[in-house]
Amino acid sequence: MTLAAGSRLGPYEIVAPLGAGGMGEVYRARDTKLAREVAVKVLPAQFANDPEALSRFEREAKAVAALSHPNILSIFDFGQDGGFVYAVTELLEGETLRSRVSTGSLPVRKALDYGVQILHGLAAAHDEGIVHRDLKPENVFVTRDGRVKILDFGLARQILPGKATDDTRSPTVAHSTEPGTVLGTVSYMSPEQVRGHPADSRSDIFSFGTVLYEMLTGRRAFQRDTGAETMTAILKEDPPEPSDSGARIPPGIDRIVQHCLEKSPPERFQSARDAAFDLQSLSGTAAAPQTGPPVAVRNRGWVAVAGLASFFLYSAAVYWVGHHSASPGSPTFRQMTFRRGLVRGARFSPDGQTIVYGAAWEGKPIAAFSIRPGSPDSSALDLPGADILAIAPSGALALQLGKHSIEPYVSSGTLAEAPLAGGEAPRERLQGVQWADWSPDGKRLAIVRDEGGRNRLESPVGTSLYETGGWIGNPRFSPNGDAIAFLDHWARFGDMGSVVIVSLSGKAQKLSDGWMSLQGLAWWPGGKEIWFTGTKSGGNRALHAVDRSGHLRLVFRQTGSLTLEDISPGGEVLLADEDLRVGIISRGPGQAAERDLSWLDFSALRDLSGDGREILFDESAEGGGENGTIFVRKTDGSLPVRLASGVGLGLSPDGRSVLAGSPAEPNTLRLLPVGTGEPRLLATEKFQVNGASWFPDGKRLLVSGSESGHGARLYVQDANGGSARPVSPEGIHLIAYSNLISPDGKLVPAIGPDNTVSLLSVEGGEPRRIPGLASDELPCGWDASGRVLFVYRPGELPAHVFRVDLETGARQPWKELMPGDPTGVSFIRPPHFTHEGESYAYSYARILSRLYLVKGLR
Repeated sequence: MTLAAGSRLGPYEIVAPLGAGGMGEVYRARDTKLAREVAVKVLPAQFANDPEALSRFEREAKAVAALSHPNILSIFDFGQDGGFVYAVTELLEGETLRSRVSTGSLPVRKALDYGVQILHGLAAAHDEGIVHRDLKPENVFVTRDGRVKILDFGLARQILPGKATDDTRSPTVAHSTEPGTVLGTVSYMSPEQVRGHPADSRSDIFSFGTVLYEMLTGRRAFQRDTGAETMTAILKEDPPEPSDSGARIPPGIDRIVQHCLEKSPPERFQSARDAAFDLQSLSGTAAAPQTGPPVAVRNRGWVAVAGLASFFLYSAAVYWVGHHSASPGSPTFRQMTFRRGLVRGARFSPDGQTIVYGAAWEGKPIAAFSIRPGSPDSSALDLPGADILAIAPSGALALQLGKHSIEPYVSSGTLAEAPLAGGEAPRERLQGVQWADWSPDGKRLAIVRDEGGRNRLESPVGTSLYETGGWIGNPRFSPNGDAIAFLDHWARFGDMGSVVIVSLSGKAQKLSDGWMSLQGLAWWPGGKEIWFTGTKSGGNRALHAVDRSGHLRLVFRQTGSLTLEDISPGGEVLLADEDLRVGIISRGPGQAAERDLSWLDFSALRDLSGDGREILFDESAEGGGENGTIFVRKTDGSLPVRLASGVGLGLSPDGRSVLAGSPAEPNTLRLLPVGTGEPRLLATEKFQVNGASWFPDGKRLLVSGSESGHGARLYVQDANGGSARPVSPEGIHLIAYSNLISPDGKLVPAIGPDNTVSLLSVEGGEPRRIPGLASDELPCGWDASGRVLFVYRPGELPAHVFRVDLETGARQPWKELMPGDPTGVSFIRPPHFTHEGESYAYSYARILSRLYLVKGLR
């Protein structure tokens, strides 16, 4: 059924054949709608002739398309045309892993790199309940730049007549093939597949073990003369250890492979994340020195919380394997928390034998816990609603009560004290405190709080040592108490910044600058170095050290994102992993229930169309690429359309254009066509763009920008070009992630120099107070009349939206917003509404974290 060049399947024009196999033919093709090259896989005719098979294929295609993971082949479309059933995927350049291993084993570094990437893809699929069932080198592709892509993830499953639709067994032995074909596939089956039992995610882990074994040794783990003998070996025999092959394999790799290849599923790794973490912990020591230069990773975008991807986890059994087999000098990890949720803060007790931490587990409010190394059980402290800020040498706890987010990365609450031993209720000391730390003698506190529109570090309380227009994080006294180190973030809505040290007399010194995703800080014992977690290249947060002279070194790097919590006097380190995802919830017109429209890993909502039928969002973390990627998507759940790289700013009122910015070109705006047409460039040469919105007439833009040496202000820019004219005094900027120009185009809520929100006339005049708006609330929309504002309180969970009458200040509750699964949800960004209020959409941030005790870091 070979298709000729130039023939069409729907909108896809065949260019040339790429290959063929038992499950169809693959062609290079051109997507005539979006003017891009794709791969089109034409599936066997029985798909078109078997309604049950076709229905299952469609279901699996939708499930896999929703994954959109960098290590899984992306699916763009599927359809039928002229009797052909076809699937459309991204076009890859490179070769299969089968081609790589056909000539022998891979270098250990490459095998571990590919292995970790495969596990990342498996973990993403397993999180969505999708099991591959046919993992083998033929189904793993390595692109020219070294990126691993798992192929045929749940697709091309030939379902034979009479099979149950919930079959989870491998299709590779479903029917006879040419001699030798079955044997090659059977080698990668799990014992439960051989027995014909249902296969869950642990079956993929077994198959992964066989693939890793082959990459390391150049031979298959289970290969006999016949298929029956191979299956018997899978059920009853262990393969030789990989190190017996003669390859120089680091200690511990043999045990990882064996753990994957356990015959009984409960005895294997229980998740791909566990296996990935364990494998990466060894690959890091084998491939690069811990103190070497940082490895270059991709920039995650200008407004993303860079590098908050998942930090893959140890199981308790794997920890002990790694602990006893790790090479001398390599770090060992012990997982301390096991529940699903968010670890907020953790500290060693003065004796170093107890760890006290705050966490919000399974969607419940934050609470305080204690745990001792060697025990997997945490004990709840009698401190409801308390987060841990610091522990004094006497054992007194500095707590934050009534914790609530005031910015995406800043929380505030009431500072209180309580004894670690318990028996007393917390004694409240000061409201509005964001961070705190005790001096080494326990006689002095350092706190961070807002004062006069600035963020201020004080010690003692009331004495300012340092202040900024951004935010200060993680203040920590030096071991001898002569200085305080902290993280100085440049902007309230980001975590980019510098490592700074300030003396008790207020003399500040910047030790290291230019960091992204900068969170977590502690002093190394003795006070010669300050350790912190961050990234300079937009990748995952790694552990770094800087001394008082500014000499910087890398301490430790992993595939996931690290957050430093504390360091004990003996040099043990508390590290938290953070798997952050930003998602989107919407309810479109006529829809009875909300729908999750999250796409990749950082789906940041930027706008909602006036009819509620389309959203604008961008991806600015790992999935978004170096400068982010802009998408539009229907609220009915249709697949999103990729427009361009950059950051989305607003949908035009007619829905035909998207206003976009770019971190690579901060002095420009672009108008991107949603359909056909060419992008247009708007230069704003005299200022840097911070944000922008469309006026309701679709002819003008309201731009927030800052000229060199001046504060931010608002400008009006003609959408067809020309010079922008200022319409506000300096110190005024738009509310982030919002498009809030009034329906008549005359007013916009904006934030002033003192961080208060007022109504500003774009035609001139003094800002107006918004009656009924509380000091910790933000506007998030208008009704059709222009006389009512929707407002909400950032950081409040669930988010309660009110309607506020601008004439009387009267307030009416309108809606409560919260994802159906509240676990780990830490923040809800400003929601977007249609003027009638019928449809809405909002972004939410979910952070899932685990706490680890690490020994051996230097």
